[in-house]
Amino acid sequence: MSITKVDPLIHQDPWRKLRQFTDARIGIGRVGTSIPTEELLQFQLSHAQAIDAVHVPLDTEQLITELAQDALLKPYLPGFSLHSQAVDRMTYLQRPDLGRRLNDESMATLKAHSDQSLTPYDLAIVIVDGLSSYAITHHAKPFLNALVSLFVDDHTPWTLAPLCVVEQGRVAVGDDVGEAINAKEVLVLVGERPGLSSPDSLGLYLTWNPVRGTEDSLRNCISNVRPQGLKYQAAAQKCFYLLSESRRLKLTGVGLKDRSEDNELAHESTQQFCLTTQKE
Repeated sequence: MSITKVDPLIHQDPWRKLRQFTDARIGIGRVGTSIPTEELLQFQLSHAQAIDAVHVPLDTEQLITELAQDALLKPYLPGFSLHSQAVDRMTYLQRPDLGRRLNDESMATLKAHSDQSLTPYDLAIVIVDGLSSYAITHHAKPFLNALVSLFVDDHTPWTLAPLCVVEQGRVAVGDDVGEAINAKEVLVLVGERPGLSSPDSLGLYLTWNPVRGTEDSLRNCISNVRPQGLKYQAAAQKCFYLLSESRRLKLTGVGLKDRSEDNELAHESTQQFCLTTQKE
């Protein structure tokens, strides 16, 4: 049995045992009037990782190459590599409005493609670097694999637009993509604002009938998609449920409620009832 050594200089906080349930910095203890050196170094590391997540550029070519290696995603590639009106990272951070719109070249590319398409797409999937390139690099591919597999197994066919990757973009840039490529709905995968415990959190935003100027109240959001948060398969199932319901109701936002867990509970109750009946 291993014995954990306790530094006698560190005053242990009684709340420390709660850290097994959260990544929040609680119960870190103290040394005199300061925090322990180990906790300080860990804080500085997390802070550096959050800064890197914001400023390290997304390697779009490498991302598209990796996505193309997935058999489920390959039919929707090479897709389109697009850019917002924010010409660089500093402009992106200082002018959020420019990150919400595609530049003229990207708009022209998508419109030229939509002119060749006779019918609108059911869904356009847009991958956006956002405020964390790490989130896209680490989680976009496994999440999309889980989601597209649900589309393949669905009894109702889905027509998906070619995948779009947008640099220096924000959530609303998906509205421009959906409108230009002629899609009924858009799903935006975006790197969320990094925190000191989650520098690579992936966010999902669903918008029915995307057009420039769509209000945020008309979107649905699924947050913190990553192995330490909402796992890929669970996120994909929740997202697929909302996409299916939005297509049925022809809306997203405050009018679309996530009742996927209600369905799971009902299914479990039915199974339990059947088991009980069989025993009787």
